Amino acid sequence: MLCTMEETAQQTFLQDFKGSFTSALRWPQLDALWERVLAHPEGWYLYAVGEPPPQAPATADECRQLVKELDALLHREHDEDYCGIVYADNLDEPAMIKVYDPNNLGVSCGYSTNPPLPGWVLSRIPPVDLPAARAQPAGRRRWWQRILGG
Repeated sequence: MLCTMEETAQQTFLQDFKGSFTSALRWPQLDALWERVLAHPEGWYLYAVGEPPPQAPATADECRQLVKELDALLHREHDEDYCGIVYADNLDEPAMIKVYDPNNLGVSCGYSTNPPLPGWVLSRIPPVDLPAARAQPAGRRRWWQRILGG
């Protein structure tokens, strides 16, 4: 059976999403990761898990705004001396970044056959609706919509 381009894109996203990720464990590592994203802010898909996935990449300005807002949210609501809730497929040349919601962490590290979903995904490839996506709390939905003008 031949796969359509859409099915192939979905498989690629899911394969990459389930791949190996490294944590930005310390705040300076997160700062460096954001700098790498902002060095080339065009072409990122910004996906709030639980919302419909975006059909097109965000603008460079939308990407800059989201990074600024996510960074502020993480520093404000993850009151730890370490970060540890942002993971990238490659910290030096990221193509996919998972950001876990500090108010809905569950167990974001370690092994699990059913790991929790991140709150947000930044991806260079088009995201797909994650099958087990949880509905976002209303406050987070309003926050997301305010940032991207939705």
